[in-house]
Amino acid sequence: MAGRRGGTFAAAGRGVTMCRWIAYSGTPVLLSEVLCQLWTHNGMISEFRRIRRDLALAVDPAWYADIEGSNDSEVMFFLALTFGLPEDPPGSVARMAGFVETTAQSHGMGQPLQMTVAVTDGERVWVFRCSSEGRSRSLYVSTKVDALRALHPDVSFPRELSDETRLVVSERLGDLPGAWNEVSGSSYGVVQPGGGVLHRFRPEYTAGSGARG
Repeated sequence: MAGRRGGTFAAAGRGVTMCRWIAYSGTPVLLSEVLCQLWTHNGMISEFRRIRRDLALAVDPAWYADIEGSNDSEVMFFLALTFGLPEDPPGSVARMAGFVETTAQSHGMGQPLQMTVAVTDGERVWVFRCSSEGRSRSLYVSTKVDALRALHPDVSFPRELSDETRLVVSERLGDLPGAWNEVSGSSYGVVQPGGGVLHRFRPEYTAGSGARG
């Protein structure tokens, strides 16, 4: 079984910090430096070993030599790069998810993908919540700092944050009322200076791939 992973990210003004913890992995976990700076993933590809070769061979040769790890998160990242991640984060992640599902279907595997993903260009953070079975792992975005200050004037830490700071976490940090907003399943959001937006997310399949509704 591929590893379970969790991530915490902070977006402050024009800077983004991305942090990752790894709770468990059934395969060796080696992660390239560029992946850790740009991408984090909580979830798994079921029976990843059965389709790892097919997925890896779909990575653009220009990127393939940069794969340093051996787990599903790394392959997903490089597939997203292959499908145009720098130019189109939402589209490339949708194409990556669709390709994983289509490849798994060709091996007789059902409901292979479980993911929450965050990716950044250094200024914005795109966050995605999706699973093949429709039961995605949790993902939360913090409330705007000015709203937190108004809700909790006696709590000190919101006063220490910049107005643009937003946190994206796989699990809520603490139980401060009104601090966390759950990202709904089958959706993606953009966290950026000035605010954020939420959109519907669906894997993108090629024609005839047997896409699910």
